[in-house]
Formats: sequence, C-alpha cells, structure tokens
Amino acid sequence: MTPRSRITPLDVVWRTCDAVPECIGVAHEPYGRCLAHLTPAEAAGFLRGLTPGRALDLRGTVLSEDLLARVLDGVERHLGRARFDRAVFTGPARFGEVVFAGDATFEHARFDRLASFYGARFLRNVSFREARFLREFSLHDARVCGHAAFDHITVRGDALFGAARFGALPSEGSGNVSFQRAQFHGFAAFDGAVFHGDAGFRGARFHRAVSFRGSDCGASAEFQGARFEGAAYLGPMRIVRRLSLAGVRACAPLHIDTGGCRVVLRSAAVLGRLAARLSDAEVDLRDATLAGLSAVTRRSGRLRVTSLDGLDASALTLTGADLRGCGLGGLRRPEGLRLRECVFAAPPGGFGLRLGWPPVRWWSRRRVIADEHLWRGWPAHGADEHPAGPDGERAPEPARLAVLYERLRPGVDDARVAADFAFGAMEMRRLGSPRGRIRLLLSLYWLACGYGLRAGRALGWLALVAAVAAGAVCWAAGARPVGKPSVERARVAVVRPVASFSRPAHEFGG
Repeated sequence: MTPRSRITPLDVVWRTCDAVPECIGVAHEPYGRCLAHLTPAEAAGFLRGLTPGRALDLRGTVLSEDLLARVLDGVERHLGRARFDRAVFTGPARFGEVVFAGDATFEHARFDRLASFYGARFLRNVSFREARFLREFSLHDARVCGHAAFDHITVRGDALFGAARFGALPSEGSGNVSFQRAQFHGFAAFDGAVFHGDAGFRGARFHRAVSFRGSDCGASAEFQGARFEGAAYLGPMRIVRRLSLAGVRACAPLHIDTGGCRVVLRSAAVLGRLAARLSDAEVDLRDATLAGLSAVTRRSGRLRVTSLDGLDASALTLTGADLRGCGLGGLRRPEGLRLRECVFAAPPGGFGLRLGWPPVRWWSRRRVIADEHLWRGWPAHGADEHPAGPDGERAPEPARLAVLYERLRPGVDDARVAADFAFGAMEMRRLGSPRGRIRLLLSLYWLACGYGLRAGRALGWLALVAAVAAGAVCWAAGARPVGKPSVERARVAVVRPVASFSRPAHEFGG
C-alpha cells in the first residue's frame, strides 16, 4: 500500500487528486488531478469538452463561485448524470433553472455560502444525504420527478421549499421524499409544496418555526419522533392517507389543519398549545401528553376519535367529535376534558325480556360512553359504529364507570347530556352495589323517579296513585248497585169516630 492510499478516506471509492495528499477531488484523465488543481490551460480544455446533457463528475472537488458558473455555462445549464458527492462549494452555489436529466447526487457535500436551486428541474432522482448547508438552502419552485433524499442534512440558515414539487404525477408513478433526521436550525418553509408520494420527516428536528401552509401530500406525511422547538404550522394542507405525529415533541404551539385522512398523535408530547382543525378525519390520541390549552375541532364532515386511552391532558376541548366507538376509561385526567357538541353511544331502543328481575326492561334514549356500551354488551347501531375498549381491552367495572361519569359530567356543555351522565353514574353505582339494603334503596329510587332525573316516571306513578285513590274513595262512598227496585211500605188508614145524628155535638166537647 502506498503512502498516498493510506490517507485516502475509506468511504471514497474514486481515484483522488494527485496534487496534494489532502485533496479527495476526483482525478480527471489524462491529468490525474481534480478540476480545482488543473492549470488554467488544462481547465479551459476540460471546459471546452463539456456539452449539454453530458454526465459530470466533480466528486470531492472544491468549487468556487466562478468555477461552478463556468462549468454550468459549459453544459448550458443542462446536465446528465451529475455527481457532486463530498464536493465543497466555497462560494454561493447557484443552480437556478438548471436541468438535471439524469440522477443527481450531492451526498456529504458542503455549502459554505448560499445554496440556491431555485426553479431547478430534476428529471430523475436526487440525493442530498448528509449534506451540510452553512447558510440558506433554497429549492423554491424546484421540480423533482423521481425520489428525493435529504436524510441527515444540516441547514444552519433558512430552508426554503415553497412551491416545490416532489414526485411524478400519479399517472407516471409517484416518487417519495425523505427528510429523516434532518436538522433545520433556521426557518423552514414548505408553503405550497406538493408531494405526490410519501413525505417522510422521521426524527427531523426543527429549531425554529416550520410552515406547511397550502401544501399537498398525495400519500402520507410521516413525522414520527420529530421535534419542534419553534411553532409548527401543519396546514391548511391536504393529505390523502395519514398524518403521523406519533412520538413527536413540540415545545411551542402546534397547529394542525387538514382533512380526509387519519391523524395519529400517539405518545406525542405537546408542551405548548395544540390546535387541530380537522374535517372528515380520524384522530388517535392514545398515550399523548398535552400540557397546554388544547383543542380538537371538527371543521366539516365527520371527526371520529378512535382512542383516548392513556391521554394526559390538563385542558382539552373536543368539539363535534364522534365518540361512539372511543373508550374513555383510560383517561388520566377526565376532569380536564371539555366535550362540545360531541356524539355519544346510545342504548338499544324498545323493550327487552330477560330471566332476571325485572323480567321486562325498557331503555330510554340516553347518551352513554362507549365503555358502558361495551360492558353491557349492547350491539352496535350501524355498520360504522364499533363500541370497543382501548385496543381490545375489557371495559372498566361499574364502580369505575360511575366515577368516570361523575368526572366527565362537569365538562359537558349540553344540559341533557350532563343529565344523562348523572343518570349513568347512578345506574353504574346501583349495578355495582352488592345485593342488599343499598341496592334495594337505589332500585326503588330508580323505579320511582329515575334517580330524580326522570320527571315523566314520577308523574306516571303520581297519576297511578291518584287513580287508585279515586277508586277507593268511590268504593268507600257506598254507591248503590244499579237495577234493584225500591220497596215501598204500605200505608194504614186511621178512621176516627164521627158524631151521630141522635147525639148532639156538644156532648163530644164541641
């Protein structure tokens, strides 16, 4: 092994420059040196040999602003296969309006000044893996038809991806874009960006604000394990399949505005304010931690909450959410939940027969939580309604359900729903009590007036008592039977003596 090969980095697979041992620029034949170490005459000859659409290999080369401009002018800003791996751009790198007809790679490249790809066109794949941008990085209005990789990049300045388009049209086959573990130290703007495939930001870190206003994702947007140290504005944006924020940590306000997809916030930790405006969406908040004021609002359509198990929220407001299939027994702080215009499960309507006491049961149309629905084993009302416990777990016992109803009731804005929750708490307390005097008293209380919450039942009992009392009074009054003839007593005539004609009247006393 020669001394020259011993100092060559192990991951460099090309023949390096012979000018100085430290230079890892690719050597060009017949010179054996990189473009930066060619003499002016040799460099001029090299540049004269460039043609539009030709493959260009400048791996490991140190490129000044003037040298890069001469290269791009030599190919008339139209490159074929372009290799800039481990290249060092000491001046502003201006690739604006350049067309890359073949694959373009900038892996491990370093941009000391501005890196501008404004309006560039990548007709195939592009890779910036582990590239370092010490100033601004702009792909504004750029177009990438294939896959784009920005994994492990570091951007010290602002990153501008506004109006960029990633991936081909759906008819041509979608291309994905990946920002796995990327570091954005400045402001990151993706406003108006279009992702025809998946957009992956797994483990990315945003040190300042990030914005996705007006962006469009034709598949899924993945932010698993990302960290937002500044404000994050994820929308208004369109996502077709899924917006995954599982395991994210947001130290500042997090704004979500999307629809028509599934929103996953499992194990997310939001220390600032969470504001989610969703339409025709499903949201999963299992094991999430929401430290600030939070709100999940239905903008239009249906907003279905699939899981709140393990949620720790000090102040969360759900507006217009469908909770018919969402268990609430796993909430860590149920009193911190505010329910506005939410949809709950309901008992089966009509009468029911059973072998126990009472043999005939009737169900009122009250609102119940999915945990009670599951505990009772009631069937679902519709094909899209699936009351179930969290991830197949069993529903809590009646005693715990009674406490859960009591802790949820203050956060309900609808007086009727609050009354139903109070009824449910008493019902679970009655059913959870052992057989004895307490259960008997609660059963009588339920039967008499529905725990003081069913006025119609009390009025019914009052009407029945009044009818029985009226019947008893009428019976006690001794009303005569109809149809018996009355018996009349015979009158006896009394005949008094009359004065005779032979005896004078004065003898009889006048």
